[in-house]
Amino acid sequence: MTDDPIIKFDKVVKRFGDLTVLNKLDFQVAKGEKVSIIGPSGSGKSTVLRILMTLENIDDGVVTVAGEPLWHEPEPDGLKPASEAHLRKMRAQLGMVFQQFNLFPHMTVLRNITEAPTKVLGLSKQDARLRAEELLELVGLADQAQKYPHQLSGGQQQRVGIARALAMRPNVLLFDEPTSALDPELVGEVLNVIGMLAEEHDLTMLLVTHEMRFAREISDRVCFFDRGKIREQGTPEELFTDPSEDRTREFLKAVLD
Repeated sequence: MTDDPIIKFDKVVKRFGDLTVLNKLDFQVAKGEKVSIIGPSGSGKSTVLRILMTLENIDDGVVTVAGEPLWHEPEPDGLKPASEAHLRKMRAQLGMVFQQFNLFPHMTVLRNITEAPTKVLGLSKQDARLRAEELLELVGLADQAQKYPHQLSGGQQQRVGIARALAMRPNVLLFDEPTSALDPELVGEVLNVIGMLAEEHDLTMLLVTHEMRFAREISDRVCFFDRGKIREQGTPEELFTDPSEDRTREFLKAVLD
């Protein structure tokens, strides 16, 4: 892990109407770092990921990915709003695992994983297929390649979602509450796969999660968001064992009791 931030939010503001969801947010993630974002509903956690995936624009500030502005392009006298071509180029650096899986129901598992690498990255069908088969092996679904999403459990669908995100070889893997849509008995299989990726692969990972025990186990750093800002951050040991802020203690007491 290096100290160079691969993700940086500099005084970022995001509003929805009169509601300020991110309030001059300063936040960064180093290359290779595993960071979990926790906090109450409406604190801006998922908005951070949606901005990185260019699903939501920003109202002020600058977001950079690997040193390049995300929502802006440099010009001689400053920054201008990003073109669609620039957004597309930047988006390729990030992979997202969604809450609701977002698999194509009419495509097999294999094609769900090979579609974007062939269409977006220009991989040959053979290379995309080989990559998909390796990734299905990685997430424990090598025998499910020809099935359709409706033939899989929720946990299996989410593992396909993880394989699909990895197929694009992103610099950063984003997880938005990856277990929130799962039945409780299926949560463990998805967390095991994410934990294995964190332990065995040099990936940069940013997770929004309500699974506190998992955040404690997987993260290099945990950030507690409240009202659009980072109220407190630190190692899992620091944040979960001895938080310094009353608001953090109050939140953790509510979710851990």
